[in-house]
Amino acid sequence: MEGLSDVASFATKLKNTLIQYHSIEEDKWRVAKKTKDVTVWRKPSEEFNGYLYKAQGVIDDLVNSIIDHIRPGPCRLDWDSLMTSLDILENFEENCCVMRYTTAGQLWNIISPREFVDFSYTVGYKEGLLSCGISLDWDEKRPEFVRGYNHPCGWFCVPLKDNPNQSLLTGYIQTDLRGMIPQSAVDTAMASTLTNFYGDLRKAL
Repeated sequence: MEGLSDVASFATKLKNTLIQYHSIEEDKWRVAKKTKDVTVWRKPSEEFNGYLYKAQGVIDDLVNSIIDHIRPGPCRLDWDSLMTSLDILENFEENCCVMRYTTAGQLWNIISPREFVDFSYTVGYKEGLLSCGISLDWDEKRPEFVRGYNHPCGWFCVPLKDNPNQSLLTGYIQTDLRGMIPQSAVDTAMASTLTNFYGDLRKAL
């Protein structure tokens, strides 16, 4: 498996990339969508010819509970309306695994169902947690799905200073959906998917 001969250094590199995204100055971001509870920004990705999205909102729950719902595991399929299957292909030490998951079609199936194979890593960050991932080049493909590719992405979750029972959840997502899709459809889908993600998560907790 490409890049995974040294899982620890692969995971550390991924974590450091996400921390770098987390320190990008505010004036580099442009608002893509704003609701009462969630703001989604975007900027051109440095990884591919698309956008890096940043989403942020406050969730009424503890960090550990929120991240347990987000990271690969049985919780995720129960509430994430976009995800249609999730299998752990390989487990490593230190909260690392390789997972394969599929997503439902979007925008009246203009975007057909996708399959992803991702390396996932969850680690402490300041007084909270970071759960991050990146797609792997996995040989086995299924013809009924287009194989998408997640460039480095992840979720930072930290308790609010004035109310530790609430958490600030900040996500960074840059997904190459591949296939023949107009960029405008991708942008509409990504901003909506991220705001829906927060809504689904709040209902589940």
